[in-house]
Amino acid sequence: MAPAESELPDAYERALRLLGIRAHFRAELRRKLIRKGCEAPDVEAAIERLAAAGHLDDVALARGEADRLRRTRRLGPAAIAAELERKGAGETAIRAALGECDTEDEGALASEAARRWLATHRGDPSALGRHLARKGFARHVIFRILNELLPDAETPESD
Repeated sequence: MAPAESELPDAYERALRLLGIRAHFRAELRRKLIRKGCEAPDVEAAIERLAAAGHLDDVALARGEADRLRRTRRLGPAAIAAELERKGAGETAIRAALGECDTEDEGALASEAARRWLATHRGDPSALGRHLARKGFARHVIFRILNELLPDAETPESD
């Protein structure tokens, strides 16, 4: 038998439980609460209450996630932005997180990703370029890395 409606936890309590597990973006939390059957007005009220109490900060979470994605998955800015967007970060939070990306850091990350890839694959510059593009690195960074690590290989002409 299903519990009576008054026995179900409200949106705020559910949100607190979810935040106790890990931080969430507002949009991510909203989707989860609605999916769990919470009413939209209750969800919005819970989110506003949590934000006012300092429990929701999309910008800080986006910065932390961007840093984690750079360190653990060695992703470039484009892939980080896509991942943050997929998780529910807003445009402002994504811009703030990417604003802290250092271009020198991007080159070092791309170089490290390329070296790791080359350790297990043959030195096909096209395949390496595709790998780095999937990781979200800019074309100019990819071309620089290809020229650095595979100087004798032919690279496609830049558009």
